[in-house]
Amino acid sequence: MQIPQPIAAQVHDETFAGVTYHIRGELVPELQLDLGSTRVMHEHHVLLWKETAVNIELKKLPGGIKRKIAGLDFFITRASGPGRIAFSRDSPGQCIPLHLSVGQELHVREHQFIAATDNLDYTYERIKGVRNMLLGGSGFFMDKFRATEGDAIVWLHGHGNVFLVELGDGEQIDVEAGGWLYKEPAVKLEAVTMGLKTGLFGGGGKLTWNRFTGPGKLAIQTLFISPIEGGEGAVGSAATGGVAGAVISGLARG
Repeated sequence: MQIPQPIAAQVHDETFAGVTYHIRGELVPELQLDLGSTRVMHEHHVLLWKETAVNIELKKLPGGIKRKIAGLDFFITRASGPGRIAFSRDSPGQCIPLHLSVGQELHVREHQFIAATDNLDYTYERIKGVRNMLLGGSGFFMDKFRATEGDAIVWLHGHGNVFLVELGDGEQIDVEAGGWLYKEPAVKLEAVTMGLKTGLFGGGGKLTWNRFTGPGKLAIQTLFISPIEGGEGAVGSAATGGVAGAVISGLARG
């Protein structure tokens, strides 16, 4: 198996799928987009600044009530140009751009999506297994992006530094349960547990890993911040904060 390699942290003047983008900064990076006719969807709380000509609107996601129960976004925001807009997340890390050709799919840890072109099919899947639920933080849900209407881009926030490994057919790697960022669909994911003996009164403990089996690409992040660890603000804001929260709260009040 090849050793995971670091992904470049800076990107300037890259154009794909009708959008030119720039990734700037090293500690908490900024994603800046030059919008033309292509609309971009994003989580509302990652918006950093925009030119006044850029329009922001709400977009309702499919599977609404199920997403709400799962603690995922119920509404998402969508930006349309012309003009510039920028995003950032509130933690140190890297912004990772992923170019998808039509028909390609990507699997991503939940709450690490920043933005994407609006021609994507954006759904989610629950990762089965209580060990992922208990030891993988919020990782028991996985975002799924599929380019259904032409080329598309997804931008992700990786906590810490992000490394990429390409697994051959049948090759495997064990990753700490919160340590993976995204994978290609062909890469299989399972939870494995290793028992540990302390030698004291016959006691011991367990370590749980996520085992990935190739073929395909897997991204590993060096810092994992669970939304659960961040308290209600981290999880709740992702579902009901900001503009979307105002709309949802208004509906709840009737």
